[in-house]
This record gives sequence, structure tokens and C-alpha cells, in this order.
Amino acid sequence: MTKVVLAYSGGLDTSVCVPLLKEKYGYDEVITVTVDVGQPEEGLKEAKERAKQMDVQHYEIDAKKEFVENYLHPLIQANGSYEGYYLGHAIARPLIAKKICEIAEKENADALAHGCTGKGNDQFRFETTYRVHSKPTTEIIAPVRELNMTRNEEIEYAKKHGVNIDFEEKKWSIDENIWSRSIEGGKLENPNYIPPEEIYQWTTNPEKAPNKPEIIEITFEKGIPTKINGTKHNPIELIQKLNKEVGKHGVGRVDMIEDRILGLKARENYEHPAATALITAHQDLENLILTRKQLKFKKTVDQEWADLAYNGLLYEPLYNSLQAFIKNTQRQIDGTVKLKLYKGSIYVVARESKNALYSKELVSFDDKTIDQKDAEGALKYHGYQSRLSKSRSKKNK
Repeated sequence: MTKVVLAYSGGLDTSVCVPLLKEKYGYDEVITVTVDVGQPEEGLKEAKERAKQMDVQHYEIDAKKEFVENYLHPLIQANGSYEGYYLGHAIARPLIAKKICEIAEKENADALAHGCTGKGNDQFRFETTYRVHSKPTTEIIAPVRELNMTRNEEIEYAKKHGVNIDFEEKKWSIDENIWSRSIEGGKLENPNYIPPEEIYQWTTNPEKAPNKPEIIEITFEKGIPTKINGTKHNPIELIQKLNKEVGKHGVGRVDMIEDRILGLKARENYEHPAATALITAHQDLENLILTRKQLKFKKTVDQEWADLAYNGLLYEPLYNSLQAFIKNTQRQIDGTVKLKLYKGSIYVVARESKNALYSKELVSFDDKTIDQKDAEGALKYHGYQSRLSKSRSKKNK
């Protein structure tokens, strides 16, 4: 008996992989695995029912807590953003792939599979993680990519093999977890097409959002969000609550042209209300607490961290090195930030921390702790080399 473990979402791409792996690749047993990182309950239920209909062994793994604590919390501390996208799906794929590998080891499987196409990013994220967590002899299979299948070819193959799935042409391709919701495909592939309101579920149309602004307060401990408006929440509930509270004000929409790993540009639409609020607040709190030198260098580190996360390279040694620096900076990031939400806009209106590098007395125009005359000496040498260079340029003309 030969076994293959398949990362399974329950959609068309992964569903056609089940008969393909048996017919085209010759595997005796296909085991499907769905990893719950906060996707809709109905999606998990459909995946389970479809796997049952196809008569394959199916696993459903609840990884929400691990996803939030081990992946999203480091993302918040790193202000994780790639070209304006808060990395919700990119950061989830390595965790999903790792869980697939754990089932493969448990089942003593011969191969690992996924349903990614050859044009997207997920093939990189899955296969990089597969190779890290599996034996060197484990075969890695991507049927849709390897057979160069179009969507219509997948539909025809699924019909032929009795795969029970809705073949109605969907307007959009949607993927969501607890952190982010992505909408792409269909007419959205035209970058000049204005998205209709129907694509959004997590965010209210800003024009129809409440007419009264709302201020919410977020508390951080060591760079990790712990409270909303003074009330403590567990990590999962905190994100879920913020998605609702922030989303109702129309905050958290992104419409962007994204540079994929292969170099292709793609039009992507995202909703991530909680992510928008948390990273906006976290970044502002860092500005209050960290030194100018720390902030400057951390921006470089954060960008490199985001690039590695986007590319699925969480097992690159540099990632651990960056994590060590980021974690060190977060020891002081304790405090609260107040955000004002109003019809699609979000901005910081107040912040406070016992670790703030801010002195009201020193910066006040009504305080004499600093003798203003002391600045004269510094001013004489400020820009000294620039002046010297300019004077020499005049002499050489």
C-alpha cells in the first residue's frame, strides 16, 4: 500500500487531486487533511463531507491557538506588512504544511501533495515547509501544476470522476482565516475594474458606516495585544472582536497590485480590520518607547522579516536571527494606544506607556529644565561638513 497525504481545503483544486493521485500517480490511499486556522465553519464542514463522499480518510486539525500565538503575535511584533498586505495567508501556509507533515509521519506516508497552481505563491510556501519537515525520500506532488490543468479541465475531470462539488462559475476566489480575507479572480483580474460592494463581508461600506466616530483602546504587553478598552481577552477572541468592531467602521480594506514570488503582478483585494488596528497601534507604541536608532534599524528588520514570511521562508536561519532582534525590542513595548475609527479611516489619537522615552517637561515650551542657550554650541557644528564642502567647491571653480 502506498499512501499520500494531501493538504485539503475542500475546493475544486484540492478535490480533483484526490482522484488524480489515484489514477494518474498510482497511489493506493489518499489521506486528506484540513487545518483550521480560523476559516468559516461551513467551509470546514464541506471539506469533511466531501472527503467522506470521496471515501478517503480525513483529518481536521484545530490550529487556531497555535496560529495566533506562534505566528500572528510575532507578526504583530514585526509590524508584518508586505506592500500593504498584512500577510494573513502567507504566514498561515507554513503552519498548515507543518501539520500535514505531522499526519504524514503518523500515517507513515510515502508522499505529500497540495493543490496549488504553478502561478501563485502557495506552492513555494507549502513545498519549502514540506521539505523541511519530511524525510528526504518523501515525494512531493502538485497535480494541478504538474498536469498544467486549467479550471475548465479540472471541472470536466471532476464531473467525470463523480466529485460532488458546485461547478457554477464563481465570481470570485475567496480565502479567509482569523486574520485576513482575500478576494481575487474573475473581473477583479482587470486592475481597472472597480470592485462591487458584494465582495466584502468583514467591512462595512464606509459610506454606510456609523455617523459617529468610535475610539477604542488597545493594551499591549511586550508587544502582544492583551486588552480592548481595558477588558482582557484571550488571543483568539481579541482578534475576532476587533474584526467586528473595526470592520463595522469600514476600516481594513486593501485594493492593491501585489508582486508575487514568481515576478507576476496580481490584483489583490483584502479585508483585515483587526490586523489594521493592531499593527497601527503597535507601530505607534514603538515610536513612543524605542530609541531613534532602534526604530530606524527595526524598520529594515521588519521589512526583511516580511519578505521572508511572504516567501514562506520561516525556516531560513536569517528568520530566527531577525526574530531574536525583534523579541529583544519588544521587552519594553507595554502600554495603551487609543484609535479613532470613522467611515473607513483609522488614526491614533492618544498613547501611554510607563516605558515611554518622552518627557513632557523637557519638550514643553513653558519649562526651563533645558537652557535654550545650550543649543547654540551644537548649532555651530550642525551641518559643518556640508558648509565646508560648499566653500571648497566655490574655491575650485
